[in-house]
Amino acid sequence: MAERPQDSAAPPPPRPLDAIDQGILRILQADGRASIRSVAERVHVSRANAYARINRLVEDGVIRGFSARVDHERAGQGTSAYITLKIVQNSWRTVREQLEELPGAAHIALVGGDFDVLLLVHTPDNRALRELVLTRIQAIPQVLSTRTLLVFEEQDLEPRN
Repeated sequence: MAERPQDSAAPPPPRPLDAIDQGILRILQADGRASIRSVAERVHVSRANAYARINRLVEDGVIRGFSARVDHERAGQGTSAYITLKIVQNSWRTVREQLEELPGAAHIALVGGDFDVLLLVHTPDNRALRELVLTRIQAIPQVLSTRTLLVFEEQDLEPRN
């Protein structure tokens, strides 16, 4: 996965995406292993054009990286949960750095509303989830409170064409 730009560095201004760029993104979201040739044929451009566009999308930060979609249960991570956190004001960067190091942390978001942070985790079982929340997350000094929402079933959504 591509590295996240530093918080202090200003990202490049967004560039409007045309229909071909959007088509390339849809194809790669559905199959990150699609060949340049296949992508080019499906969006009706030359391979050189498709290659250049994909490189530009990566360089501009539109494409942050390529990854595999994992069935967490089959990978031994059968318990998933969203954990909401209330944190000390202005401690987001410090808390984020510590949450990134947690085993099974899959997604971290700073949000507005009744809580400050939303964290998605995957663990082997409920015992590991309990340990993660009670001994790792709640031990972070800037975490004021947590609430755990157990995921009963989940479905990744495919990109719409």
